[in-house]
Formats: sequence, structure tokens, C-alpha cells
Amino acid sequence: MRHPLMLLVCSLISVVAPILAASAYAPDYHEQLTLRPLPLSSLLASFNFRSNTSIADFEAHNFRLFPRSLAQILQYAGTRELHLRFTLGRWDAERWGARPWGGVREGGTGVELWAWLDAHTEAEADENWLTLTNALSGLFCASLNFIDGTRTIRPVMSFQPEGTHSEAALASMSLLHGVLPHEVVCTENLTPFLKLLPCKGKAGIASLLDGHKLFDASFQSMAIDVRPICPFEGPCVLQMEQTIDMVLDVDRSKRPRDNPIPRPPPSQELVCDKSKPYHDDWTCYPADHLHGQDWILSDIFGRNMKGACPLTDSQTPSVCLEVPESRGVFAAGGSPVPGEKGPSSRCYMPDPDTAEFNLVLTAPDPQGASMSRDLVESETPLLFAERSFTGHGQEHGGVQAILTNPSDAEVEFVYMESLPWFMRIYLHTLSTRISSWTTASNSSSKIIEEIYYRPALDRARGTQLELLMRIPPRCTVFLTYDFEKSILRYTEYPPDANRGFDVAAAVISTRAPRAGLNLRTTSLLLYLPTPDFSMPYNVIIFTSTAIALTFGGLYNILVRRLVGTDEAASPRLKEKLIGLFRGLARGRKAA
Repeated sequence: MRHPLMLLVCSLISVVAPILAASAYAPDYHEQLTLRPLPLSSLLASFNFRSNTSIADFEAHNFRLFPRSLAQILQYAGTRELHLRFTLGRWDAERWGARPWGGVREGGTGVELWAWLDAHTEAEADENWLTLTNALSGLFCASLNFIDGTRTIRPVMSFQPEGTHSEAALASMSLLHGVLPHEVVCTENLTPFLKLLPCKGKAGIASLLDGHKLFDASFQSMAIDVRPICPFEGPCVLQMEQTIDMVLDVDRSKRPRDNPIPRPPPSQELVCDKSKPYHDDWTCYPADHLHGQDWILSDIFGRNMKGACPLTDSQTPSVCLEVPESRGVFAAGGSPVPGEKGPSSRCYMPDPDTAEFNLVLTAPDPQGASMSRDLVESETPLLFAERSFTGHGQEHGGVQAILTNPSDAEVEFVYMESLPWFMRIYLHTLSTRISSWTTASNSSSKIIEEIYYRPALDRARGTQLELLMRIPPRCTVFLTYDFEKSILRYTEYPPDANRGFDVAAAVISTRAPRAGLNLRTTSLLLYLPTPDFSMPYNVIIFTSTAIALTFGGLYNILVRRLVGTDEAASPRLKEKLIGLFRGLARGRKAA
């Protein structure tokens, strides 16, 4: 017979245990889609998926929201923090304003990867890095296994850990960075990206993602970030954040799929700027389509949004639209919730009982509405950056980076370049020229404060260059240096050798007045001295022809039997044999 106190304790455990289990496994998953109209009939769509997993569950291999496939790779490779980027296109900062997420969710053209690995020596870090890149290559169907020693650097000033790490962990961590600027991002990379989500793209905002629309965008970037987070209250969690940013053309997205070839619109449908003095019936200057920008969510993405993911947090709105209050917005299958960014943000939560959700942005009032009322003003970037090649010839060249500070405060940042080994730079030619908006002067010592340079080794590692720079307000800095082009072995040229070699984008990380902002320049196309690969073909054809003629003549001389005229058979014998053969032939026909 059990004691009454024991029965009471058992009953309390039976009541409290389910509650504790429910709280321990409470869903900690958030997803949100932010839509922001941009000038020239463009639309920025930012998808954000964030999940938190207890580190204790992660170490115990208890995977619920965190994908098991990625977790096993991180554990086996000793990865404490991971950042992976797939990017195509160029962000037009002059028209679209500041980059989404401050540029921290954006990578250079192609595939970019950097991670903090748990290693006590460089050899151990290289081994873990090789394991990580090969495993991620198979998981995301990308060529990450080609990130070898020639494409890997160890940044010193550019990147900082985003997660929470103890001092002991920081002492044993190694940062490695690699980039593949020639990698083409396509649907093969989007499918594994969606499989990492809890709802696998079957419900929620992920159901809007379609490869035809994503890779038809003017700019697209897919990001995966894994980092440990230790809040002030509560246990430490392992946070995984997946982000997709895409800039869609509204007019092109509205085109039906049965008309894949764009045809010029009729003259009566052209949107012209009638304020131009040369406007007439035969001359049309295209106007900014933002005045008449209206769309339906299902037309933009080619499909309806399939409700909400059951695991998502009900307190976080799924869809937010950043438009002024004067614009009319209607939601089908959802209810409005207070916006997170003030009155310019309209947020909606799909109804749990509704199978599909749709959003409609109506056309603005045509009666004299100004453009500023139809568009939420974009934030001005802290820096404008562009980079290009200079010089001519097949032996030497130069690089010029133009960095502009449009603000009224001095900007401090780190400029980092990862160059291939066959692009040998001359560090003594590194120079800067500052040009304010009123005067021009040369002041190299005040611009570059610190230099970290790691020279390249042929076929072993590339060049790493990091500069700590300051730009005064309202100034433009021209950063230039010269380099020498190497001659490769003929086996090191790709099949499209005359196209050139891709040079990774430069990474700019700000420190002041706002720390943590990133931006990247466009990648460059380097032309190297390329041999004429048609010459081996010509040599092979010429050699084969010569050998065939020589061998044929010698074989004819060795095999043919030469007989004198007086040794040949008599003509009478030949005639008798011919008559005999003809008689045999006639006998067969008669039979």
C-alpha cells in the first residue's frame, strides 16, 4: 500500500510533467516576409526564417527545428559559427538606397563562406575547413569543394563573431574565409535551402518561393547563418537564420507564363514622362512606373501563399508591406496586426483556418499624388563603393576602387580583398587620393591607418589585403595599386579561357559611426595571357597527315610485288581463263 504523500507527489508529477515538456518543446520558430516597393517598377522581397534550438538538445542529437543534415556536418567539422552566401546580380545603391539588413546578409557574386572552427593549430583548422567545404558542397549541390588553399584566407580585421562565445572558446577558434566568384547560383541550390526549413516550403511564406521568379530577379541573395546566442535570461540556444532577398521587376513578374517571350507593348500602353520638352506622339521618355505600381501577391510570385506554417510564432506577423498610409492595401485570408516599423509598415497574419493568403496593393490616386507619397523613402547608404581595372596590355594592370562618403560624419571601415595567386600586386604602388566636393588633395597618411598584407604563393595561396581606412565627410577616395599578370600552365586554363578569370568582390566592413554594416563591390573579370589553343589541333592534324602519307608509301613499297614484263603470264593463258569463267557463268544461268 502506497503512502498518501507519495500518491500526492505522483499526481503532481503527472500534472506538471506535461506542462514542463510543452514549455521545453515550445515552438521557437519565426518567419516573416517584408515587401518594399522600389523606384523604376522594382519590388524588394525579404524572406527571413529564424529558429532557436537549445544547445543541450543540439549536443544530445535531439533535433526538432534544427535540420539534422546540417547539424551533423557542423558537429563533425568542429564548426562554432557558420555563414554561407549565394548571391547573383548587383544592388543598385544609388536608386534603391541602403542594402537590406545593413548588408550583413549579403555576399559577393557567386558563393561565399566563412566560419569559426574549433582548432588549436592551423593544420587542424585546415583539416576541419576541408571537411566542412566538402560536406556543404554535397548538401547544397554547389562547388564548395573547389575552395582550396588558393581561395582561402584568414581575415584579421574584417569579420567579427556574431554569436556569444566564451573567452576560452575564442582563444581556440580560427576564422577561415573562402569565395567562388565564378559559381552560378541556380535552382539546385534553392531546393536544399528549402529542405532545411521546418515546413519544407509546403506552407507559410516559403510556399511563395519559386525558382522561376527568384532567379529572374535583378538581384537575389540567399544566406544561412548559424551562431550560438546566450541571452541575459534563459539558457543558451543555437540560432539558425535563413534569409532570401530578391529585387523583382513588377512588370516582368506580371507577365503570364504562357507568354514567356516579352513583346513590346502597344504605343497606347507606354508610360511616358510628359514633362519632358521633347515629348510628342513619336518620342517617349519612359517614366518611373512607381506612380502606377499596383500588384497582387499571387501575380508577383506566380502562386498563392499557402496559409501559415504551423510551427511559426503566432506573435510575429508573417507578411509586412512598407508603403505610405495613402496607399490602399487589402488582404484576403488574413487579419492585420500592428506594424513593427511605424505607420508605414502594414503587417498581416494569415488566418489559421484559411488555406491560402493573398495581398493586393491598389494603384495610387491619380489626382496629383507625388512620388514621395507613393514610396517610403529609403535610407541613404553610409558608403558608396565601386571597383574597376585600369591599364592595358597582357603583362601589367591596375585596380581602382572609388569610395564615397555622402554623410556629414567621418566613416571608419576595413577594406578587404582576396585576390588569386596569379594576380601579383605591387604593394609599394598602393596609393590613395582624396577629393572633397569642393577641393582635391593628396593625403595618404590620413586615410590608411593600418595595413595587413599576406603575399601570395604560386599555386599555394592567394593574396590577402586588409586596410583600415577613414574617409572624411562629403569626400571621395580613390584607392589604386598595380599588379602583374602571371602566365599559367596550359592545363590550368578553363575550357572558356578567353572569357577571363573572375576576381572576388572586395568586402567593406564599417566600424564608425555605425559598426557592423557591410557592403561588397562587384566582381571583376581578369584577362590573362592566353595561348592559342587551336595550335595543338593544327599540329595534330598536320602530324597525322604526314604520318599517314609516309606510312602509306612505305607500306605500299614493302608489300607490293614488282614483276618484270618478261616474267608476266602469257596473254593466251589469260584469255583461256576468262573464257572458262564465262562458260561457268552461262551454265549456272541455264540450270
